Amino acid sequence: MKPGRGEAAPFFLLLLLLPPRLLQSGSQAAAASGRSLRSWEVAPSPRAAAGMRTPLAAPGLLLLLAGTAGLCRAFFSLPLRVSHPAAPGGSPPAPVVLRPGSGSRQQGQLGGADGLALASDPGGTLNFLAMVENLQGDSGRGYYLEMWIGTPPQALNILVDTGSSNFAVAGVPDPDVTSYFNTKLSSTYKSQGIDVTVKYSQGSWTGVLGTDVITIPKGIYGSYFINIATILESENFFLPGVKWHGILGLAYDALAKPSSSVETFFDSLVRQAKIPNIFSLQMCGAGLPVSGSGTNGGSLVLGGIEPSLYKGDIWYTPIKEEWYYQVEILKLEVGGQNLELDCREYNADKAIVDSGTTLLRLPQKVFSAVVQAIARTSLIQEFSSGFWTGSQLACWDKTERPWSIFPKLSIYLRDENSSRSFRISILPQLYIQPILGIGENLQCYRFGISSSTNALVIGATVMEGFYVIFDRAQRRVGFAVSPCAEVDGSPVSEIEGPFTTADVASNCVSSVSFHEPVLWIASYALMSLCGIILLVLIILLLIPPRCQHRYTDNDVVNDESSLVRHRWK
Repeated sequence: MKPGRGEAAPFFLLLLLLPPRLLQSGSQAAAASGRSLRSWEVAPSPRAAAGMRTPLAAPGLLLLLAGTAGLCRAFFSLPLRVSHPAAPGGSPPAPVVLRPGSGSRQQGQLGGADGLALASDPGGTLNFLAMVENLQGDSGRGYYLEMWIGTPPQALNILVDTGSSNFAVAGVPDPDVTSYFNTKLSSTYKSQGIDVTVKYSQGSWTGVLGTDVITIPKGIYGSYFINIATILESENFFLPGVKWHGILGLAYDALAKPSSSVETFFDSLVRQAKIPNIFSLQMCGAGLPVSGSGTNGGSLVLGGIEPSLYKGDIWYTPIKEEWYYQVEILKLEVGGQNLELDCREYNADKAIVDSGTTLLRLPQKVFSAVVQAIARTSLIQEFSSGFWTGSQLACWDKTERPWSIFPKLSIYLRDENSSRSFRISILPQLYIQPILGIGENLQCYRFGISSSTNALVIGATVMEGFYVIFDRAQRRVGFAVSPCAEVDGSPVSEIEGPFTTADVASNCVSSVSFHEPVLWIASYALMSLCGIILLVLIILLLIPPRCQHRYTDNDVVNDESSLVRHRWK
């Protein structure tokens, strides 16, 4: 879920039988600690809801044509302009020529757009070391990347979100953002005049689609023309106090609004800069307060994998569908004990990897089972239900560390070899998350897991423990232990495997997938049918009275009519 606006509310402590205490947080705690930054939990037809605006007075047949047009794919043809980055306020950059990187690894050289980059050339297009620690933020309000947009460049911070596909920035002043993109000051901005609306589970925005040149100071060398939506109106999207001014959707074009014909940010980079179709993400907020100073580090590596950002092996799981980064969950364990649920429950109706979601979100049945297992295996079983639902915080003396009383949580993912699996585990330091202190003696924590109505979402709660590779070229997502996932010098995440999958179904993902493209077309078809029926009714109502039949005495049906005399026996 993307961030929604929270309002301040007083806190009060609830005393328990045991040392920890619960802190009633009100709506502010929900905003600061429980709101996710995600666009996956949307109405059954997000594409229809957020599609291009069409006049409602148009005939039904035009609506049918509009639905049919959704099947056709029209790519933008954008000119390539590559240039030296210019500092904000400087003169327009002069064109230069990219040269390919020449890094290598034990298993091969740096590939082309479809290859796998595993090392970097410090003097070339891809310098992964320059991308290390190019993110700032925290799991409560998201991790953001600095970008320069337009000519002359305007510096903005952009939220990194692997659960949506639009690149959008504030286009007008907003009380909750410190900067915005002023299109009138950019000589290279071109408006396409297309309205676009994106709705998230919490919050939405409406804007206009256009194109302009962007540069990432700590990213790929050069400048590129990208599709940009300028946000003109928003509701519960920008949070008070956030330090980002837009959102960078890194999912597939199937989720792009108003249609999949809008080339996504990363697709544009792959096409123009000729980089490998892969990026990787590290978020370093383990054990640190959420929604704090917003200065935790992180890295977004575009075009490959930086070896210094992980340790051990990378374990890959296949991408089941190319819309979100949908994966297949086989089972969950709490404290080493299997929840014993049907594996389809974990994937109802999808399981995705999403950096824009703050928490680990579980389908309701799975969430209830996890809470019961944690309460059963932890040393404290007297927690109020408000702690588990996110409406209350648990508080301890600052000298105490509550993590030792909670169990480890493990998620099993199907390996590329479908007969095997591997598990990623997070220790309590990742899902029992510090929030704030009360006075000088108390430290409060939130529960970093929540329920969901339509997906299992591996969000920042889990991702902060790992270096996550989004290998789009090979259609897989990789996990490796992150060196920054440590608290007090001890690692708080683990990866183990392989394990056999003989005890789970061969396919835990429903074979019938009515996701957005299908629902979008079906919605237009139904609207067209309704429009045709309405048109026919209007025509019948407008038929002149003289054309209507006038009844006579002979038309009256009575006991002596032929209808009665000759009725069926």
